[in-house]
Amino acid sequence: MLGKTKKPENGSPVAVEKKEVVKPTVPPPKPAPAVTEAKTTIGPHISIEGQVNGGEHLVIEGSLKGNVAMEKHNFTVGADGRVEGEIKAQNVNISGQLEGTITALGRVQVTKEADFFGDIKASSISVEDGAYFKGSIELNREPHRKSNIAARDRETPGPERPKSGPSASTDRRKEV
Repeated sequence: MLGKTKKPENGSPVAVEKKEVVKPTVPPPKPAPAVTEAKTTIGPHISIEGQVNGGEHLVIEGSLKGNVAMEKHNFTVGADGRVEGEIKAQNVNISGQLEGTITALGRVQVTKEADFFGDIKASSISVEDGAYFKGSIELNREPHRKSNIAARDRETPGPERPKSGPSASTDRRKEV
């Protein structure tokens, strides 16, 4: 490019070339590849009996009779899935039928399409309105409030409290 003209000492104008500084272009950083965890699906026309151990997520759309151990991965019973057995997984999602025991390190979700018969032990649980649930739930955490009041009342002797109920005296009239 031509820039300003510069007059030398003899008075005649001379063109001076202006140099552009070219900076090397650095390509923008590439986004990290999406971490996709492997998932296996047991299709609706597959039936399995036996022990299943896994190192990836598992979805059951068919039927499974047996125990499942995949503590670091998710286990899902699809809408058409039927499972009978003991399940140990990170998270469990039930949309089909499951009969058995679930031990989850994370969350168990029972959707409105699900039929569940059994026991659940997990850190968190969600049962949607409309789901069929027959069993017990145990949460792996401390209660929000410690219930020491009932225990203290049973252990600490104190003045006798009036009885409540139909035989308790509720007459507060003064005699004159």
